[in-house]
Amino acid sequence: MATVGRRLNEVLVGDREYWEDGPPHELFREMRGQCPVHWSSGITEFPGEDGFWSVTTADDIHTVSRDWQTYSSELGGITAASAVFPLELVRAMFIGMDPPKHDRLKALFQAGFTPKRIADHEDAIREIVKRVLDRLGGRDTCDLVNEVAQPAVSRVIGSFMGIPEEDDAIWANLMNSTLGASDPDLNPGGIEGAIQKDVPEIFERCGRLIAERRDRPTDDLTSVLVHAEIDGEKLEEHEIVMGFFLLVAAGNDSTKATYSSGMRALMENPDQRQLLLDDPSLVPSAVEEALRMFPAFAHFRRTATHEIELNGQTIKQGEKVVMWYASSNRDASRYEDPDRFDVQRNPEHQAFGAGGRHFCLGTALARLELRIMFEETLARYPQMELAGTPTVVESPFLNQLKTLPVRLTPAA
Repeated sequence: MATVGRRLNEVLVGDREYWEDGPPHELFREMRGQCPVHWSSGITEFPGEDGFWSVTTADDIHTVSRDWQTYSSELGGITAASAVFPLELVRAMFIGMDPPKHDRLKALFQAGFTPKRIADHEDAIREIVKRVLDRLGGRDTCDLVNEVAQPAVSRVIGSFMGIPEEDDAIWANLMNSTLGASDPDLNPGGIEGAIQKDVPEIFERCGRLIAERRDRPTDDLTSVLVHAEIDGEKLEEHEIVMGFFLLVAAGNDSTKATYSSGMRALMENPDQRQLLLDDPSLVPSAVEEALRMFPAFAHFRRTATHEIELNGQTIKQGEKVVMWYASSNRDASRYEDPDRFDVQRNPEHQAFGAGGRHFCLGTALARLELRIMFEETLARYPQMELAGTPTVVESPFLNQLKTLPVRLTPAA
């Protein structure tokens, strides 16, 4: 939605009206040009919420990301709206911690996510993706989000976490309804419903897994959490649950989001798809372009620990600072023709954060999954086409499609 007739300083970037069709790219373009560090005085849907600063350029987000002493993840939460998740639970995830605790907890997982260790899973991941695509045999149409992307990514992260396959759909629904609580389709109960219904169910189900791993340790990542020690102390139960939640949520959402939007872009730009069909060695470059244009999370937030000036604006101690990756990844000072999907661009981007302590732990896994999913889908359905209007999740946090109806082979 354009801001025609509205002054930029009156815009509340987090308001639902700007997010009904996905990120407001036109608004972000105006902000980068006129007001790159922008103040929103509140969020209409959450009358009690404080306002926040929007950081929209790649350079400024790079600055905020790398200065955890000034821009804290622990002080006030990691999303623009603090109401979305109780602060105590956010602080139990390493994404909601500052060093030194963040570094110690993240280091426990680093060993499980090394590029070599991830690469060892390539055959297993390819098998999962092929099995999901096999289920479409003989069909003309499907919903690519819910019938391909979701089951594939759920099984991949489930296999890392030790979740039994029959529980994949349950965990996927819990993650979708919790993270997508602002979308009435994903969670009719809204944010209140997520806190009252979904969070307790996550704790209950996770509690059972934790008890099993205490009695019978395995080599999955849930066991790593259960038996981890930091400075000689084991993690508390809520820290284990929220560590589990973070890994499953990230594994569920990120790859599903970028794969679905990337496939849509290939169908809408058949010349770009043809480049991949003619030269599959371009797929890793296409993965990076999909990550740039369609980062799975539109933003993460920090809180200022002291007064600081950023790009001409004075940010006061305690104020929220929101980094909009959906904006910085289309920054025209960094990318030529930034709204064009170009599989040969092979860009650097901020889809996994912009460096610093909170750079995404799962980058190697996400890249491998995306490459395999693009390769296998294109090999099997090289002429897939849109079969209806895709719908987007209504959320200023999750940047993803809700449905993507496709025709698997061209209509006769």
